[in-house]
Amino acid sequence: MSAQLAVERATGSPAEYLESVPVVETFRGETIWKGMVEVFRVSKPPPERAYGWAVDAPEGVEYVAVLGEPPIDSPLAAVRAWIASKARAK
Repeated sequence: MSAQLAVERATGSPAEYLESVPVVETFRGETIWKGMVEVFRVSKPPPERAYGWAVDAPEGVEYVAVLGEPPIDSPLAAVRAWIASKARAK
């Protein structure tokens, strides 16, 4: 699997790779996530953009896909939304 495949599965349409953006998210002065987020153009909007990246998991590498729907308008916003969803799931 790849970030692109995760985005394509999440959106149900082909995704075109645009760029990779380094993201560092901190909370109270500590880094809580650091990595590269891949940005994709989705061929069947909405959304027009989607973001994907790999995370280490107990079972191995997992791929995250976040759709670029308001208020998610950047790689950092996508990471923040994902972190918030993980916190709500606990």
